[in-house]
Amino acid sequence: MSPSEDFPLSDPVIEAYKADVDRTLLRENLKLTVEERFLKWMSHRKINEELRRAGEEARKAKWSTSKRS
Repeated sequence: MSPSEDFPLSDPVIEAYKADVDRTLLRENLKLTVEERFLKWMSHRKINEELRRAGEEARKAKWSTSKRS
């Protein structure tokens, strides 16, 4: 078996997943430095934490309101 037969250049599963990947976002991210990527990640993480906290507060408020009824 030749090396190209052992490792085909095109895998149907990979090709199926690639159809749903926006590669422009990957390319733009790769233009950033490691530090810029890290700072971007930290910013997204902070937003996620704020959304999670807001959701927890909303659930607590709904729970306390429904207990009174």
